[in-house]
Amino acid sequence: MTLVGATETSAWPGIPVPRTPEPLDPAEANLLDRARDGDSDAAHRLGRLCAERDDRLGARHWWERAARAGNVDSAYNLGLWHRAHGTTEEAIGWFELAAGTGDADAATNLASLLLERRGDTEGARRWFERAAEDGSRHAARRLALLCEDQGDGIGARRWHFRAAVDGDLRSAHDLGFLGYAAGDEAEALHWWEYAARGGHADAAYHMALLLHANRDEKGAETFYRLAARADHADAAFRLGDLALCRGDLPTARACFERSARIGRPDARRMAGLACARMDDKAAAAHWYGRAAADDPEAAFRFGLLLIAEHNDLKGARHWFRRAAERGHHGAMVELRTLLPLLGASPEAEECLLDPAPPYWSRPAEPGQAARAELAVAAARRRGDAAAEPADLVEILGTWDLVTAELAAGNLFARAPRGVDEPAPADTVGWLARVSGLHRAAIEHLGLVRATLLRPGTAPWPTPAEVEHVLGTAKDLRRRLGLGHA
Repeated sequence: MTLVGATETSAWPGIPVPRTPEPLDPAEANLLDRARDGDSDAAHRLGRLCAERDDRLGARHWWERAARAGNVDSAYNLGLWHRAHGTTEEAIGWFELAAGTGDADAATNLASLLLERRGDTEGARRWFERAAEDGSRHAARRLALLCEDQGDGIGARRWHFRAAVDGDLRSAHDLGFLGYAAGDEAEALHWWEYAARGGHADAAYHMALLLHANRDEKGAETFYRLAARADHADAAFRLGDLALCRGDLPTARACFERSARIGRPDARRMAGLACARMDDKAAAAHWYGRAAADDPEAAFRFGLLLIAEHNDLKGARHWFRRAAERGHHGAMVELRTLLPLLGASPEAEECLLDPAPPYWSRPAEPGQAARAELAVAAARRRGDAAAEPADLVEILGTWDLVTAELAAGNLFARAPRGVDEPAPADTVGWLARVSGLHRAAIEHLGLVRATLLRPGTAPWPTPAEVEHVLGTAKDLRRRLGLGHA
């Protein structure tokens, strides 16, 4: 929002400082005479001139004279003046005066102050509604977000729609999420495409994820590329994944390296993988080394590379230990083999004696990864805490792994004596008897999975709920002998 009648360069940081009046030209002298005679328009224009000279006290003086004589623009400018100088109550008073005449910008600013400084949600909603009805796109969006905070889904959709059709791409993006969370994927695709084609990179990315989840790889790639043009790190990563699946290693490497450089941590490991497959060992070591401190899989692969290329057993031991401490099964196996070669005993390694919960190292199925990211983005859209996508992928993957092993008959040998094969309708009960976990815990795992795959059937799981279910997933795999998955 800009000052009515002021240039873009006028601003009032800090405390106002009086200035010595400069010589007046004839036109300004005429304005001054008219303002002193009670001409509100002349007083408003004189206040504007003072503002352009950064004479803040002079601007306030003449705008007050003009506003008291009925000039709405001066009342609005005084609201801006007091808001900039921290005198909130005075700002509210002047904005209210201007808003009462139907000024939508003043009503929007008034509502914002009532909400942010007083916590007056009802007053804020009333003024946002007046401004939105008078055509303020900004007020419509703020009102939609306020309705969401108050649990008014109908109001949120109405006002996001009003803002979106008036060109607010953020509200179009939000409408896509409201549709997705309600299970209406057609609505989500409509609004995300609308926003994406207007230049909203996140909307393009979320559009691509939903297409990818629904196995439309060609359509997904189109929108990943659209997002990647705006340096969207996640979109570049997904393009790398698609190229890797096609066997296009140069493109995969370029995409992963680009994603890593613009901020996605796990892209460093994938860049290392692509380089290794291209037999560029130096580049693979560079990327694995950058990722290894925080990524168990990268640490494991870096250890293997140090042995294969440099016979660096001590370096490999360090990174295998780092990965094993996070539950990486392959790193544990390599560490047990390596320690005797270095004259050390595996019994001295705490990470081998008391291993951490199993690390999920299976490649993410694209549809699962897409659903996990959409769920996290939906939860975080308004700044709420949410789980990490990798945790949701592990929950989805664990259920699929366990049920696939069960369907293949690979779990029957692990069943205690006297436990028959599961009845089709009681898979959960059978898993509970074989694993020793509570039936309710396994049911909870299945319910969270269903929510992630079928949005709208239940609220998104909270971070605490995800942490609990993730523990169940790890424990179930370990008890069923699938800890190395």
